[in-house]
Parts: sequence; C-alpha cells; structure tokens
Amino acid sequence: MIHNLMFLAMGAPQGGQGGGSTMGMWLPIIAIFAIMYFLIFRPQAKKQKEQRTMIDALKKGDKVVTTGGIFGQIVGVKEKEGTIIVKVAENTKIEMSRASIAKVIGSE
Repeated sequence: MIHNLMFLAMGAPQGGQGGGSTMGMWLPIIAIFAIMYFLIFRPQAKKQKEQRTMIDALKKGDKVVTTGGIFGQIVGVKEKEGTIIVKVAENTKIEMSRASIAKVIGSE
C-alpha cells in the first residue's frame, strides 16, 4: 500500500515525451542564437568591415572627424608607421593613428 502511494506521489510517467523533449529543449536555444547572429553579430561585423575599408582609403586632402570630435584635413600619410598628419588650424598639425578617424566628411 505504501509503495502505491509513493508511486502516485511521484507521478506516473507520461507517454510520448521521451524522444521529442530533447529536441524541444534545444530548439529555443538554437533560435535565440540565430536571432542574435542576424540582429547583433552580422551587422556589427559589416560595420567593422566598412570602417576598415574607410581607414585604408584615407588619403591626403580628405576632410575628417576623429573619434574625439576634432575636425581637420589630412596633409600627410605615413604608411610605414600607420599614422596620418591632420591639420586642425592654420599652423597646427597633429600626428595620429589612422584608427582614430571616425569618418570622412569629404575631400578637397
């Protein structure tokens, strides 16, 4: 009698749940990763590729904005060092890393 009560308290096994439960458990996790890939990772990788292309195409005469918000014009490019020289005022030039350029406004 006690054995029967323990069996009822534990619950009777449900039929047909064994094989499908594993796939049903992994499907939402896979769906979440797919959504994250298409909404977060893929656009971010595309943006990084565009930024790298823009940085590689910098040339003398381009008007640029740095990541710090400084506006200037490129007056020199040092390929070996990976730097550029930016004129920010009449007699003021700064040498900075190419990666510090946020965007190109135009060229002269």
